[in-house]
Amino acid sequence: MSNPGEAIKGFEDVKPMVFAGIYPVETSEFEELRASMEKLQLNDASLVWEPETSAALGFGFRCGFLGLLHMEIIQERLEREFNMTVITTVPSVQFKATLTNGKTVDINAPSEMPDPTKIDYINEPFIRAQIITKSEFIGPIIGLCMDRRGVIKNQNYLTSDRVELTFEMPLAEIVFDFFDKLKTISKGYASLDYTLIDWRESDMVKLDVQLNGEKIDALSAIVHRGKAQEWGRKLCEKLKELIPRHMFEVAIQAAIGQKIVARETLSAIRKNVLAKCYGGDISRKRKLLEKQKKGKKRMRQVGNVEIPQEAFMAVLKID
Repeated sequence: MSNPGEAIKGFEDVKPMVFAGIYPVETSEFEELRASMEKLQLNDASLVWEPETSAALGFGFRCGFLGLLHMEIIQERLEREFNMTVITTVPSVQFKATLTNGKTVDINAPSEMPDPTKIDYINEPFIRAQIITKSEFIGPIIGLCMDRRGVIKNQNYLTSDRVELTFEMPLAEIVFDFFDKLKTISKGYASLDYTLIDWRESDMVKLDVQLNGEKIDALSAIVHRGKAQEWGRKLCEKLKELIPRHMFEVAIQAAIGQKIVARETLSAIRKNVLAKCYGGDISRKRKLLEKQKKGKKRMRQVGNVEIPQEAFMAVLKID
């Protein structure tokens, strides 16, 4: 007779594939959010979480999900069942960094990235993706996968117009909008199944987002160096659309370490200080504009930029 307290062999803990931060909009609701997460975990064993802090968002939780859909379901349940208003940060996958001293550390969030000078190399998870689709969509699908650093391994015709494509690609490239894009280019006629195969060395860098020179850690992302500049440019353009205008100018910058790779400027809302000047001396107008400029400079030093919730998920809307 087996010991009733002994675990049955063969069962393993679920391994999360996608990591994201969940924060309460009101910092005072942190304990309430913790209680809600504990209740959710009772009937969803695949949800993994631990407390974390962010300079931009305060106290919250670093959560591990099975995929992007699982993340959306948890967010929806928190809002519907527990009446919590939460901010979800950019999803990321786990990376493994081997340091120059030989130690290996797990990176679940961009804020956990060690100092680049101490990193020897970084490994990222690779998956084997199997896509079944109609033969007319082979070209666009191969194009999409190659764009996501994928390598085609096999092409197998199941029938005269149905084909199975096998790719090896980084998990980080499919956690955002890969499935949506796949469905769009195949008019819905494509299915995706993937399994984690191994960890491979990749040239990954941390892309920081700065607003008026201040780093916003919740908007940072870990991206491949070859895509970092384009990624930074698109992210800055998207944030310019999503962040509301302030009374002062806002500089939106993307940086790798100390190097600025992209910049957008959100112009200030300007009051017409010349409204009462009918004609008159130009130097009087200049004086008024200079006075306004000085006032705005002072405001910029004390003013904090307001960031709407959509901005934290801007990376999902990048084309």
